[in-house]
Amino acid sequence: MRTASTLTNHAPSGNGAASATGWRAVAAYVALTKPRIIELLLIETVPVMIVAQRGLPSLWLILATVVGGTLSAGGANAVNMYIDRDIDAKMERTVNRPLVTGAVTPRNALVFALVIEVIAIALLWFAVNPLSALLAFASFAFYVGIYSMWLKRRYSSNIVIGGAAGAGPVLIGWAAVTGSLGWAPWLMFLLIFLWTPPHFWALAVKYREDYASVNVPMLPSVASLNTTARKILGYTLALVAVSLVLAPVADLGWVYLAAAVISGAVFLWSAVAVLRSPTPATAMRLFGWSITYITVLFGAMAVDQLAGFAWPL
Repeated sequence: MRTASTLTNHAPSGNGAASATGWRAVAAYVALTKPRIIELLLIETVPVMIVAQRGLPSLWLILATVVGGTLSAGGANAVNMYIDRDIDAKMERTVNRPLVTGAVTPRNALVFALVIEVIAIALLWFAVNPLSALLAFASFAFYVGIYSMWLKRRYSSNIVIGGAAGAGPVLIGWAAVTGSLGWAPWLMFLLIFLWTPPHFWALAVKYREDYASVNVPMLPSVASLNTTARKILGYTLALVAVSLVLAPVADLGWVYLAAAVISGAVFLWSAVAVLRSPTPATAMRLFGWSITYITVLFGAMAVDQLAGFAWPL
């Protein structure tokens, strides 16, 4: 027979339960920032800083820029979830988001988003430079005001124009090092701007019925798959062309150029495959490669500079 003492020893401790609840709350707030999207933004920022520096910037500058950029993007993403909580509850892809499950209340989510955004802008302004802070705020305002509140639910060109917000980190990274902008960072901006539509439309092909069910006019939900595939190919061609032009403009060497040619060829091949067979399966393969592509391309920029390669040989 178990005694009261034995039962007490086997009961879950109050501290343990509170700790588990605390970690779940932390995880919910982290989820509001869309960490997987932020990972892609960081892949852009640090290599751009290396190219701007023509070497490795100070670790303090990298840290301040990355933390500021992460908080700024996270704040924008959290506000986006606040705005989209009504349609997120109806879409298969988003039903587990914190505002849908009730893990975070709408009020707390909005307060959290605005607080980390203010911290981000202040950190960039005082620890990096005012230009980087202004660019971060512009990206936040564009993503929230232009994309989330205006374009997304009205126009099939939503993600095309909205892609400008996702391209902001390259400008922030360059400005953090140089305190100015020039042709090279604007071409990098254009590169991300052109990459965003084929990347996102490929994913939207799989979830086109989801978007149609909530009247969000993502291209695959309002146009045929053939039309979507043709536009994906068109943007991919422009993307690869810009990636090659970037080499001489940004004074990048053969490491970057070889990566741009090879990864760009695979991207084009994947886009053609979608055109030949516009199905969710081929589109998702393109989506997967688009993430690899941007990682390889920006990683090659950093390796190119750190390895001492220059244009021309």
